[in-house]
Amino acid sequence: EAEKGRIDYSNIQDGYVMVQYTATTTKKLKAQVKGPTTTYTYTIQPGQWETFPLSDGNGAYKITVFENAVDKKYATIVSVDVSVELQDEFAPFLRPNQYVNFEGATETIRLGAELVQGKKTELEKVEAVYGYVVKNITYDTELAATVKSGYLPVLDAVLSEKKGICFDYAALMTAMLRSQEVPCKLVVGYAGDVYHSWISVWTEENGW
Repeated sequence: EAEKGRIDYSNIQDGYVMVQYTATTTKKLKAQVKGPTTTYTYTIQPGQWETFPLSDGNGAYKITVFENAVDKKYATIVSVDVSVELQDEFAPFLRPNQYVNFEGATETIRLGAELVQGKKTELEKVEAVYGYVVKNITYDTELAATVKSGYLPVLDAVLSEKKGICFDYAALMTAMLRSQEVPCKLVVGYAGDVYHSWISVWTEENGW
């Protein structure tokens, strides 16, 4: 099965791994990054390289590509165990990845630079980016009602359309801050019984 999937772990010291399902298929595909304390599972598409952060910091990780077999059962296509030692503990929270893909998002990066210009502290930068996003992006109730599993923000499109769901708001803020060297986590999970997305930012004064 391994010829259907590849895992590139040559950049683990920089805080990320890349996976690719190389065959064509209509089956659902997943990638899983299991770190020392947390397991993250992502939806992937056939044929393209996808980038995932090593959000748990240093330690033992297992990276796996899965293919849907029957019902909700998944079969392992390829798997690798790696020992991660980051050159910089913030590396996973400064780079683009599947959820926060700002590679080529020229407008998002340009605006991020513009918003933080002249701001002295990380918190002032966060305030500027947050202020812009909540004032200029409106909540897309139609998308929220119809959004499918596997949805990913397209950052420059969110900016130009000026609307999005919570995932779009969080990814846009994360991208603008990361592109300006402010460590930022994008968190997806449940707030009470509502599936939600938010950010966590690191500052010298306050930590995360």
